[in-house]
Amino acid sequence: MIKEVIVVEGRDDVSAVKRAVDAEIITTHGFGITKKTIDRIRFAQEKKGVIIFTDPDFAGEKIRKYITDRVDGCKHAFLPRDEATKKGDIGIENATPESIIAALEKVRSVTTEKREEFKKIDLIRNDLVGSDKATKRRDRMGKGLGIGYANGKQFLHRLNNYGITREEFNLALEEMKRELK
Repeated sequence: MIKEVIVVEGRDDVSAVKRAVDAEIITTHGFGITKKTIDRIRFAQEKKGVIIFTDPDFAGEKIRKYITDRVDGCKHAFLPRDEATKKGDIGIENATPESIIAALEKVRSVTTEKREEFKKIDLIRNDLVGSDKATKRRDRMGKGLGIGYANGKQFLHRLNNYGITREEFNLALEEMKRELK
């Protein structure tokens, strides 16, 4: 049983998460998220804590940001895009129970302190931006770190705001290099 309430986008996501774990779930109904739903999420955050677990696509990120801007202290789970894709459709509902469990085991909290452990030069030196390999490398690193896929600017933001340590970064970098050989 997951103690926090998991926030997902739709009813098919609820079914997929319920196949993987025993948890209370709130559905945003995609972009149809209402003030009433935000109030429910805020209440859940105060009482049990909340894990935002949206689809690894543009819409999912917009919903994640919308909730994060309105409800402080939420945790975040990210499903790798390749584990959420089926016949060109990206969503939590396409993931296996094992993938969902793995994503929930790597839940991250946003740090409250302003942190700049990582800088753009770290991304450039490791071919995470500015090279033809960057997208694939960020995708693998995001999977290893449990912060999901993101463009370069968002990836840097996640490294700093989800409390990734230099050691975690270096370990994920080595693992990614082995996988991509």
